[in-house]
Amino acid sequence: MNYEEIAREKFEKLKTKKSVLILSVESSCDETSIALVENGRNVLSNVVSSQIEIHKLFGGVVPEVASRNHIKNIDGVLKEALKNAGKTLKDVDAVAVTYGAGLIGALLVGVNFAKTLAYALQVPLIAVSHVHGHIGANYISHKDLTPPFLCLMVSGGHTAIVKVEGYCKFQLVGSTVDDSVGECFDKVARVLGLSYPGGPNIDKLAKQGENVVKFNYKPPLRDSYNFSFSGLKTAVVNFVHNKEQKNEEFSKADVACTFQELVTDELVGKTMRACKELEEHKLVVAGGVGANSRLREKLQESCKQEGVEVFMPDLKFCTDNAAMIGSIAYYYVLSGTGLADLTLTAKPTVEI
Repeated sequence: MNYEEIAREKFEKLKTKKSVLILSVESSCDETSIALVENGRNVLSNVVSSQIEIHKLFGGVVPEVASRNHIKNIDGVLKEALKNAGKTLKDVDAVAVTYGAGLIGALLVGVNFAKTLAYALQVPLIAVSHVHGHIGANYISHKDLTPPFLCLMVSGGHTAIVKVEGYCKFQLVGSTVDDSVGECFDKVARVLGLSYPGGPNIDKLAKQGENVVKFNYKPPLRDSYNFSFSGLKTAVVNFVHNKEQKNEEFSKADVACTFQELVTDELVGKTMRACKELEEHKLVVAGGVGANSRLREKLQESCKQEGVEVFMPDLKFCTDNAAMIGSIAYYYVLSGTGLADLTLTAKPTVEI
């Protein structure tokens, strides 16, 4: 039998295997990560090699630099992940990898590495959506969490409300029509002179300010579940530039605080309205912006008032990591989806 036939046969057997150990690879942006995850919930190891200090020099992620550093780091990350888990490659039942969405060059490093591993080990290769991976992070942090539920997806590349009807069954309720919320945070941070990554630095600065700034901005799409952050980003940029051009003093902390309040009001307001109108009583948060302290605080308060049970990943699983990929890959296996062959390639965008 050739590799594809062997992989398909082993993939089918995994559905009934009592213990399934998945080695997962994540390289969609500037973190090189490899994890070993058992049965979707038990993380044996999760190694993340971050490039934040490198990209701080450029004020943001430089795709070519990210790709080169993935190549440099990935072999060492694999060795550390296996060591931390107390496992060898012979123990691995399948290899999972993020194939999209993300930076194409960065993704290709992970995809080609995973294909090589899967072929060498003669085990199934599972192609995982980065978006689904962020949802899977909650299955690690909340061992008893099961679908159905509503999910607020807030990351650097995606902002959406998703109805999760099953582990691998998703229905898009609302999405951004322009900038993602993570992108908006990064751009506002840049105009305020904050270093990369922008989101955590705005969160920190906002705690020192007050919600008192008046931007020339009116929240759009009020009757829709869709989001739009481009107008708010432009309003903040114009406010800062006007103050600087006129040599007028202003508080960057107040700008950060007001901006963050407007963003989180928009996210929480529409999400809670969706919960009520769609009669959903479980809400899950996914994505890097899910680490924002004000968003978490507002969601917890609103969900308590509305009788909605809210689930958020541990902070270490909010940002990109391979454990979340290994988690959702297990449910791909159980549902019979995601099996890939050696023609698998990276995709800059994927459907939710």
